[in-house]
Amino acid sequence: MTRILIIDDESMVRFSLRRLLEGVGYEIAEAEVSRDGVAMQTASQFDLILTDIIMPEKEGVETVIELKRDFPDVKIIAMSGGGRTRNPDFLKLAQQFGADRIIAKPFAEEELLDAINGCLGSKQA
Repeated sequence: MTRILIIDDESMVRFSLRRLLEGVGYEIAEAEVSRDGVAMQTASQFDLILTDIIMPEKEGVETVIELKRDFPDVKIIAMSGGGRTRNPDFLKLAQQFGADRIIAKPFAEEELLDAINGCLGSKQA
């Protein structure tokens, strides 16, 4: 079964993503902060990581850099609503530093599933 890690500081976002992705057959784990997400990836490697960009403690761009450095084969989708400034440049930065796909919040379920399928290719749920 394909395993996906969700790193997002908003519990409702994690809940919604878990519900959607488990509903289509993925195994899901969650982390509230980047530090925990990186530790979870180190302990038990995931096929794909969905990470928010604007988070406390460590920004998602730093998380993308760290994950790609330590786990170059992991697929990463960076998500962001742009924070207080609604700035889409954060997503562009994440992509420049290794995110395989970027997706702006709010997004349609189909948009997310398309991004996941694009990253995983034949490795479906």
